Amino acid sequence: MTQDSPHGSTGPGRSVPGESVVSGSTTGRRIEAMLGVPCYTLAEVAEASGLDVNIVRRYWRSLGFPDPAPADKHFTETDVQALRQLAGLVAEQEISFTTAQNLVRAQGHSMDRLVLWQVEALVEDAAKRHELDDTSARLLVLDKLGGLAPVLAEQAEYVWRRQLAALMSRIDRDLSQSDHAASSAQQLPLERAIGFIDIVSYTTRAATLSATQLASLVGEFESAARDVIARYGGRVVKTVGDAVLWVADDLPSGAWVGTGLLEAMAARNLPIRGSLVWGRVLSRSGDVFGPIVNLASRLADVATEGELLMDAVSAALLRESGHAAEFEISELPEVDVPGLGSVTPARLVRRPEA
Repeated sequence: MTQDSPHGSTGPGRSVPGESVVSGSTTGRRIEAMLGVPCYTLAEVAEASGLDVNIVRRYWRSLGFPDPAPADKHFTETDVQALRQLAGLVAEQEISFTTAQNLVRAQGHSMDRLVLWQVEALVEDAAKRHELDDTSARLLVLDKLGGLAPVLAEQAEYVWRRQLAALMSRIDRDLSQSDHAASSAQQLPLERAIGFIDIVSYTTRAATLSATQLASLVGEFESAARDVIARYGGRVVKTVGDAVLWVADDLPSGAWVGTGLLEAMAARNLPIRGSLVWGRVLSRSGDVFGPIVNLASRLADVATEGELLMDAVSAALLRESGHAAEFEISELPEVDVPGLGSVTPARLVRRPEA
């Protein structure tokens, strides 16, 4: 009953497997009621929204859904309104068609991850609280999800507004601090602290754990990382199993995030290593790109358990930032970093508070 289950085995022109099962359940009908009554085929929804059928098909795929069968009454009036609204922005030249497709793809990907995460969290909660096996827990969640859906939808909109307001504040700050005269078209636009952490010997450790134990390990690691990163003003860019990539808007905040992660994971007996680098990045599709991202990744690879490494330039900038008294920065011998050559790392440690 997760968001993954309908995908993967669907070919062109075929209905989504399992759709009729969900539609026949009480929860399925309640969720569908939020969208409206399915009454349009692909061709009909295109005609009703005033768009070419190929554009509608691209829109649907950008949301992350497979093509419905030509005769399927799959679409609702809600779909028509959403298409008209987006098409109106393009027609009024508020945004380009390519940008519209990119926005839809962002929403589709983000919401797919969101609903999957939420459902899996509810399943885990049901299994623990009611001592159920996975199948029974999913059936219980399926039964309750219709009642929870409106609250989750309202919370999603609330958090979106909060995140948008926070982003606008960061953009205002970046613009107020930027030196337009010194900027170059060749420079990447954003200055950020980039950090990596990962669990040491994760593959070996994971091979010895049961599914429940592995889920607990990954869940504890990710939850603790997100809490610490948010606490000190950083933001998670992405998680990949045993690793977290994060950013901070200034180097001292990045240093507090990195050293805070070491302390938090040590308290949980989770052996980690990591890196912190300052420099310019490009932000696209919710991710960050640039040479310093690669440098941070490589430095994390050469760090030992319990170490947070910086490059020499970032270490020098932190020493000069006025926050040097808060940290110990120790230069280490040169190391050969694959793809980058010789690098002189520095170990970063937070000084004990007086």
